[in-house]
Amino acid sequence: MRIDDFALERFFARWEFSAPYVLCASDVEGWAMKDVLALADDETRAMWDGLALGYTEAAGHPLLRAEIASTYQGLTADDVLVFSGAEEAIFACMNVLAAPGDHVLAAFPAYQSLYQVAAATGAEVELLPMMHQLGWRFDRELLRKSLRPQTRAVAVNFPHNPTGALPTPDEFREIARTVEESGAWLFSDEVYRGLERDEADRLPAAAEISAHGISLGVMSKSFAMAGLRIGWIACRDRDLLARLAAYKDYLTICASGPAEVLALIALRARGPVLERSRAIVRGNMARLDAFFAEWAGTLEWVPPRAGSTAFPRIVPPVDIDAFAGELRERKGVLILPGTLFGYPGTHFRLGFGRLNMPEALGRFEEFLVERFGRP
Repeated sequence: MRIDDFALERFFARWEFSAPYVLCASDVEGWAMKDVLALADDETRAMWDGLALGYTEAAGHPLLRAEIASTYQGLTADDVLVFSGAEEAIFACMNVLAAPGDHVLAAFPAYQSLYQVAAATGAEVELLPMMHQLGWRFDRELLRKSLRPQTRAVAVNFPHNPTGALPTPDEFREIARTVEESGAWLFSDEVYRGLERDEADRLPAAAEISAHGISLGVMSKSFAMAGLRIGWIACRDRDLLARLAAYKDYLTICASGPAEVLALIALRARGPVLERSRAIVRGNMARLDAFFAEWAGTLEWVPPRAGSTAFPRIVPPVDIDAFAGELRERKGVLILPGTLFGYPGTHFRLGFGRLNMPEALGRFEEFLVERFGRP
């Protein structure tokens, strides 16, 4: 397989750990190990203390798969396959689903692997654009018109990265129904599920509402434990899961034992774990609401309805890559140009899940004042 470089990940490999202020992170502030262990119940603490560093079960620890399944309605441990992060799950799934001659649809902008891996299999990939001027709404009618007999999969991501967009539950059910009726698979990246501004807006999981629904989850985003590298696929089609398991034999084979136990601890305590993430996001969103109101005319955004990222744009004409580079050099603040999503114009991703976001935002504002004058 030959595949294009992952532009966003190459960018982060160069700058994420050298820039003092990462104002474009997609995750929430990570947990300290001691705080995760403090959440353990007697069973998981004993598992941790007695853990031997051998191989783990290829499908994932049975208790971990059962706990993941309990986050979905109507699913069991046998409907879950554990991966070493969401990225491995995407890679395996697109390779199992897509082949030369197939057609794959993907919402855009998007995390590059959601469409690039399918393209690398030889499948024809068609992007379904979401637009700022339409509030980042996913066009369900365009989806309907774009489906073909050769369409093998439709990749969506809600809550959406980078925009924070979210359809209504009824709209999402319509998307799932449309895809299932076409005979295609709905690959649903749900890694920000649980970070809705209003819990009433939470979408059902694709795996819950469709026999052709594939739900992607991970510990990295809503659960704020990116370093665990634990992700999963939930799906009610056991044949597909078996094919994914066989493909995974050529990747990591199995996940890390310590990471699986820590993920189990966190999932059993998911109430306080998710509330911590929501509290960080709520506090930072309040600051951003005031910030964008003050800078109206210079900056423009569609306030995100969920997740920990937004995709604003600069109103005056600028070269967004040069702008981001100058901001990084002068203020130590990293933003992610929209060009790294293949998206034209002056958009950039802004992340608001980190504890130092207010300080980073203050330095960003200093740069804006120097560049454009006071609002």
